Amino acid sequence: MATEDNEQNPFIRPGFIIAAVVVALIVVLGIVVGVVNATRSEPDPGPSSSPPLADKSAAPTTDSSAAEGGASVCGLDGEVLSGSLSIAPKAEWEYQDVYAYPVSSEAGPAETASEGYRFCFQHSPEGALFAAANATVTSFSSELRTAWLQYALSEGQYRQELLMSADSDNNPDVRASIVGFRVLAYHGDTARIDVAFEGISGGEAVTGSVVYELIWVDGDWKLDASKPEPARIAQLPDTAGYISWGKE
Repeated sequence: MATEDNEQNPFIRPGFIIAAVVVALIVVLGIVVGVVNATRSEPDPGPSSSPPLADKSAAPTTDSSAAEGGASVCGLDGEVLSGSLSIAPKAEWEYQDVYAYPVSSEAGPAETASEGYRFCFQHSPEGALFAAANATVTSFSSELRTAWLQYALSEGQYRQELLMSADSDNNPDVRASIVGFRVLAYHGDTARIDVAFEGISGGEAVTGSVVYELIWVDGDWKLDASKPEPARIAQLPDTAGYISWGKE
């Protein structure tokens, strides 16, 4: 049951949840994470070799015939409607500023929008993972975040409220890296992906994760805006149980 304190607390409203995808916030607000968790009556449950691709600077489209029938919006093949991942997929790691993100000629991202964000991922567990990892890194950029969320949020009850959070320009001086993942669920048109990261700011180290609720729509993986928390961030004691994955 929600208390008066956590109903008013901005750190657990949907607007904060999507802003919290900016992984740096857990470093700055690490103490807040503990305070927010303490206000709840129950503890949170646990989260139930490819070459780099060229920048095509393409504009995404949601009405392409290629997006019909579950096909990829940009024509990526290899659709997989069930399964999971037990080993880390191969990836090339490129950089957005100082943050490394994974790229695969099979899993995506296969396109870059004119605004600069990456999109178009394979309809598979690997594609969902690459989409989640790229979401984590794209969220660091105040220049990309607004345009990216316009594309990356599905239609849904919470879309407008989540979009409003894109105006946040809080990018603290932090260094963070993707270090692991878990595929918590995959059912073809929906996926729950847990991306673990490690970061440091002001000499303080932190380990955390972001759990993404993804939905396959218009030929790509999107954040499911029918849910109030399509991305949930949490601080972790360690990455035990995660499959190691990241730039070596």
